[in-house]
Amino acid sequence: MSAPARAAAVTAGDDQADDAAGAGSGRWAFGLSMLLFVATAAFILLTFDQHGLSNDEEVQHVYGRLLVDFYASGLSDLRAFEYKNLYLYGGLFDLVAALIERSGVVGSSGPGVWEMRHLLSAGFGLLGLAGTWLLARRLAGEWAALAALVVLLVTGAWSGAMFTHTKDVPFATAMVWALYYIVRVAPSLPRPARGDVIGLGIALGCAFGLRIGAVFAVFYLGMAVLAAAAWREGESAGARAAVFGRSIVALLPAAVIAFALMGLFWPWAVMSTGNLWKAMTTFSHFSFLLHTILAGKVMPNGEVPGIYLLAYLLVRLPEIFLLGLALAAIGGLRALPMLASPAGRRAALPWLPVVLAALFPIAYTLLAAPPLYNGIRHFTFLLPPLAVLAGAGLYSAWQRAARWPRGRWAALAGCMLLVAGQVVMLARLHPYEYVAYNGFVGGLRGTTDRWEQDYWADSLRDAAGQLNAFVAREGHPDKTYTVAVCAESLQGSVWLDPRLVVTRDWWIADFFLSPTHMDCHTAEKGQIIGTVEREGVTLAVVKDRRMLVGEERRPR
Repeated sequence: MSAPARAAAVTAGDDQADDAAGAGSGRWAFGLSMLLFVATAAFILLTFDQHGLSNDEEVQHVYGRLLVDFYASGLSDLRAFEYKNLYLYGGLFDLVAALIERSGVVGSSGPGVWEMRHLLSAGFGLLGLAGTWLLARRLAGEWAALAALVVLLVTGAWSGAMFTHTKDVPFATAMVWALYYIVRVAPSLPRPARGDVIGLGIALGCAFGLRIGAVFAVFYLGMAVLAAAAWREGESAGARAAVFGRSIVALLPAAVIAFALMGLFWPWAVMSTGNLWKAMTTFSHFSFLLHTILAGKVMPNGEVPGIYLLAYLLVRLPEIFLLGLALAAIGGLRALPMLASPAGRRAALPWLPVVLAALFPIAYTLLAAPPLYNGIRHFTFLLPPLAVLAGAGLYSAWQRAARWPRGRWAALAGCMLLVAGQVVMLARLHPYEYVAYNGFVGGLRGTTDRWEQDYWADSLRDAAGQLNAFVAREGHPDKTYTVAVCAESLQGSVWLDPRLVVTRDWWIADFFLSPTHMDCHTAEKGQIIGTVEREGVTLAVVKDRRMLVGEERRPR
């Protein structure tokens, strides 16, 4: 055999060995991902019944019941579209929850219906994790998908919020699945696979069936279709325009499916041609009397600066998440010159909608400064695409560091320590993982009087339990008491003993339940008889007011 032939044979053998090693390594990553999904499902089943109600949960569930009544009446009962401002939202989640309630699986009173909603919401959260994993896997392989899954799981704003953020997390899930199908469709235009078109239509319909914010996904799709046509190699402008037109036609079935599902879950949106526009313009300027806090400065939600969302992302995302994003940014900048070549543009096309999904909403808030509050809650849908980029950034850095084997193993150990530290911190916060902050602000301890904490008053369930135990110890089983709650009444009453009656007359209240969020606990005087604490931070208090007389009883 000649020397060149021997060299070629050796090279081919090395390539085959590398492929085999890569396949084996990928199987390990796949297996670890499956273990994480199983563990997450077990976590959901074991803990879904440990959370309190959110501030919006009662009205959202009433909206779902009214939507059921709308359909049960043959479309004649229109109360759902007169109830507060809920008609401006899609009702997918609330409609499903109300249907489960009507089926008799859970009772319509007591904790059961709310715990069912939390289990359902967490199920959406698990689907969102799956969509994130699939998206990262398609773009960057098994190990990047595992990394994306890990960084999203250790983010309390997802894994903790998925139980009680019953509109934000389902919407984020629908959005990441829409993004997944956009990424599948874009490279195959103008002849996308039928299954991908159907999947895209379902995902978009579900997203619009939750929030008008699904228009972001339509924008990402439009940019992907435009780029797929504009970046075609060796074709005239007319040919590219023709490809664009054929792509639009090919995606029309997705639009039909999306519109039908939107109409099913959000009937008001299709009752008038101007309703979608009304919803969009309303939320772009939507503000009411509510205060938020940013780096220690309290402000009305309609006066937050454009930096609000970005600042909260920087303090809420775990360190390993931010590291992955930094590495992804470096890798992205290094790859920019590749866009000058046709091959580089083809490789970049699937990434375009993901980068837009991660960056465009942030850019929008920086420039428009829309009304915001509750930190990143309304932009929870940013977390999955950001996790995909972070996972890809971490894996790309691992690959580039191959020439320094000891260094990259040390770096991997450091990343594992960051993840382990985050898991320990979340365990200490349980079941209030959603209030987690990173070490750059000192964790939860560093947020007091500086950043939003338990804005959903999740801790009121524990506080109510403490009050129940306190009254039981006093030994007067026939005596009733009144309780003031610095939240929606149902957030306290659903967990309280029947002898404890929630009152809106705070002056006469015997007891006071309150989260400490935005100093709500200072609204009433009284002796503190119970607290809910995590990491040395008080999240909720229970006060006994029975000894107060005269002006001492006056609420602030």
